[in-house]
Amino acid sequence: MDSSDALMARFLALHPRTIDLSLGRIERLLAALNHPERRLPPVIHVAGTNGKGSTIAFMRAILEAGGLAAHVYTSPHLVRFHERIRLGGIGGGHYVAEDRLADAFARCEAANKGDPITVFEITTAAALLLFSEAPADVLLLEVGLGGRVDATNVIDHPACAVVTPIGRDHAEYLGDTVEAVAMEKAGIFKRGCPAVIAAQDYAQADAVLCRQAERVGAVPVRVGNQDFSVHEESGRLVYQDETDLFDLPRPRLAGRHQLTNAGTAIAALRAAGFGDIGTAALEAGLRNVDWPGRLQRLVRGALAERMPKDAELWLDGGHNADGGRILAAAMADLGERSDAPLVLIVGLLGTKDAEGFLKNFVGLARSLVAVPITGQMAARPAEEVADIARTVGLPAEVAPSVEAALAALSDTIFDRPPRVLICGSLYLAGAVLEANGTIPV
Repeated sequence: MDSSDALMARFLALHPRTIDLSLGRIERLLAALNHPERRLPPVIHVAGTNGKGSTIAFMRAILEAGGLAAHVYTSPHLVRFHERIRLGGIGGGHYVAEDRLADAFARCEAANKGDPITVFEITTAAALLLFSEAPADVLLLEVGLGGRVDATNVIDHPACAVVTPIGRDHAEYLGDTVEAVAMEKAGIFKRGCPAVIAAQDYAQADAVLCRQAERVGAVPVRVGNQDFSVHEESGRLVYQDETDLFDLPRPRLAGRHQLTNAGTAIAALRAAGFGDIGTAALEAGLRNVDWPGRLQRLVRGALAERMPKDAELWLDGGHNADGGRILAAAMADLGERSDAPLVLIVGLLGTKDAEGFLKNFVGLARSLVAVPITGQMAARPAEEVADIARTVGLPAEVAPSVEAALAALSDTIFDRPPRVLICGSLYLAGAVLEANGTIPV
């Protein structure tokens, strides 16, 4: 049998990588596969612009700490495609094995019979097929893009639908207003199913989500609306809903935004029928949660060893304007606890709002080094990123690679060891993890 990499290469050659929003193609393929989407454990379906992956990571950590098995589907991957499909198991799940992934790809290719379908659609079908054939207590299913006509939106009756904070991204597909994006995300709400709505950064988004939930007959569960609340108190996370109050440790994931994501995760689990998970599992989940490439500190590895003595190296895949705002706030919080000159190493795609992302760091970052994203045709040239940075008021230069940018730091005089943040793209984050030898497991 061909390897999964060989089959993926064939998918990329035969099927469009571009996004073609329609459910008809994947519904046809799933029918040919005898409807694996109808043979799944309870599904928690998660959409949103920012925080989807972190919210899922919290849910998985809590569920596993409670002795439950959780399948997980996320995208994109950082290093290998296998990261998108985690098969649940008691005591912790594992990324799909090569032989099982290759077999699922081959079966989907055969069932599709050469009909038109996108790469994301056929690989999502493969994931659903794998999940249907392995026992688990729950499937945590992340939307790829939007929600309404995303390939994952083939679940008729999820245990819960979740929408994390919404911002402007993928305007060419979802619309150029927050209201338009919210309408697309709200497309995962289903009649009679809980619809957990996280704290939103835009009142317009919250209003659209609530209105759409009520329109389709979903059961809204809203933060701050007496349904649930979450806040920090004395360095602890306090979660409260109509029936319980939990005094929990601050999440392991860095950044104040992770309080919102952790609270949303707890609310979603309770709305989906996992309310009997006890305090011990909640505490363990928040302490042990892991989500690579999202405000991740690299302390060991090939790239970390290139850092000046006592300097910090951080990595984040945030890439849109709201993600930049959240990331800048997290860096500011770190600066308040331990002051250090902030240096950005940035790579961006040409499809992203570079100015909107970078302006969040004005007055916060000491300097910026723009680098290319190798192997990405849509990558914005490093010289262009540097020009945009200078336009918004950030001192900027260019380096041919992340390695070169880090090496140049040793020749720079700082009054204190610097804090270095590599950011701007999940593709860049994946390349950094691979180069550092920090492979997600």
